[in-house]
Amino acid sequence: MKKTILALALAATALSIAGPATAGKFNAIKPPPAQGQLGSVIVNPYGLAPQTAVIDLGGYEIDYAEIIVHGKGKNGVDIEYDAHRETILNHNGIPVFGLYADHDNQVTVKYEKNGKKIEETYSIWTLPQQGGAVVNGVKANFPEVNVKKVDPEFKDRLYLMNYLLPVPGSYDVSWKGGMGAMEWDRWSFVYVLDTEGETRWALDTKMLHNVKELDKRGIMMGFHQEENGDLVFGQGQKIYRMDMFGKMIFEWDLPRGYQDFSHDMKTMPNGHYLVRAAKTDYLRKDGKRVHTVRDHILEMDQNGKLVEVWDLNNILDNMRDDLLISLNAGAVCLNIDQEKMGKKAKIEPDAPFADIPGVGAGRNWAHVNSIDYDANDDSIILSLRHQGNVKIGRDKEVKWILSPKAGWTGEFADKVLQPVDANGKEINCTDKGLCKDSDFDFTYTQHTTWLTGKTYKDGSIGVSSFDNGDGRYMDQPALATMKYSRAVEYKINEDDMTVEQIWEYGKDRGFDWYSVVTSNVSYEADKDTMFTLSANTHLGTKGRRSGGTLNEIKYGTQDVAVEIDFLYLMPRNAAYRAVVIHPDKAVK
Repeated sequence: MKKTILALALAATALSIAGPATAGKFNAIKPPPAQGQLGSVIVNPYGLAPQTAVIDLGGYEIDYAEIIVHGKGKNGVDIEYDAHRETILNHNGIPVFGLYADHDNQVTVKYEKNGKKIEETYSIWTLPQQGGAVVNGVKANFPEVNVKKVDPEFKDRLYLMNYLLPVPGSYDVSWKGGMGAMEWDRWSFVYVLDTEGETRWALDTKMLHNVKELDKRGIMMGFHQEENGDLVFGQGQKIYRMDMFGKMIFEWDLPRGYQDFSHDMKTMPNGHYLVRAAKTDYLRKDGKRVHTVRDHILEMDQNGKLVEVWDLNNILDNMRDDLLISLNAGAVCLNIDQEKMGKKAKIEPDAPFADIPGVGAGRNWAHVNSIDYDANDDSIILSLRHQGNVKIGRDKEVKWILSPKAGWTGEFADKVLQPVDANGKEINCTDKGLCKDSDFDFTYTQHTTWLTGKTYKDGSIGVSSFDNGDGRYMDQPALATMKYSRAVEYKINEDDMTVEQIWEYGKDRGFDWYSVVTSNVSYEADKDTMFTLSANTHLGTKGRRSGGTLNEIKYGTQDVAVEIDFLYLMPRNAAYRAVVIHPDKAVK
């Protein structure tokens, strides 16, 4: 009897919810009214990119759309691109990229539905920008921007900025076993600027970063835009791939036994990923077990499976300290200490293991800060901030070293490239790198040594590097203001083992363009430019807020097509890198 009463009660409840006319039928939620002839507009459809939207198909089928996100105000920059069938299918709608925050964006869309050509303008409202953290009363979301020069043909350029805000107290952890993700934990600001200095895209980093969770700590770094428009990047214990509309493609933990992604990752032509990491519980030759620091390269396949490892402790000389002992003790990576600026770092054999300058596994002897891959000979090219630039084959053999000769002994001495001039004549340089009567210079504490993609008649390859310039000629200058940084391009003849410097920029700008850490330079084929960010000018200057300068320079010249200056939110703030963004890649 009780079961019968209960069943009747449940049936009556179901009937009251569904309504008499629809009892037993699916009661679909009626969508809100659409602006145009498709479905509703959904802003931030995947929860990670609040300045994107999707115009839902609303049940209709379209194969192609032209989109214009109109610029704001008289000089606003329009963002125009075409969305093709695969992208429209993937998002079940027309994806919209490049919206302003806190604005009633006007978006024109052209498409064909049921054989009829349609043009509509949508009003898409977005929420105000949300920064990752507020520290010491900072009242801004992102750094101040001063657009100083933009040539007309560069007006449509978009740049992704990777900016870091230190949060006092976020480093205090009970577990002391890690390096990068645990000791280095900053709020990351990742956003895209147009050439008016307006933010047109932002990653909601608080959705991925959490100081209370070990696998969500760390600095977001290593952003690259793939050929299909996706972004790849990493953070502490994870690497990610997501599209520009915030749809996460994968979120992978580092393989067991490895830790602390930072700085860079690279996609290989076969779809594998090269990832800069470190080794946990590493057994040294003296029997000690340590966690290493920034000295392992992992190759992970399309499914996140580890398929190869380059242990640089077994490939290079991890006891070479010639550059280490000349480093600015006040700025080793992001250890910015204004009281130690200009003083040489102390390299002590009994120093503790961890992320400090020192030699041997378990100390920051290598500090790999960029990776590239040369498919021509299945090799990796690495920038080691504390050693130089190297190319290493899959057989783990060093192919060449771009660095001053000092400290390279035995088999490595034979791998050091010989500088030559434009006529192929050898340039005489000291072991510490000073090349008299020549414009040739080596890189020191460099960042982003990447292939330019250029090859030459003699088979030489082009390589660009951001030469930060700390420890130049294995010393500190009498005055800090004598330092300078450079964007530089080399031509490397791998058969003759020679290197020719064919271009540089920044030296003549002196200390005001000097970045003691981070920064990048890359060749941009679409506009035939060298793109560079001197990311941290005046980072160690007392009484000044740090900043940075972004440039695009017409290839092979000193002709600056774009210059944008940044002033950061507080003293000692730092940026990491910048990347040119192509919205058309994301909607092929």
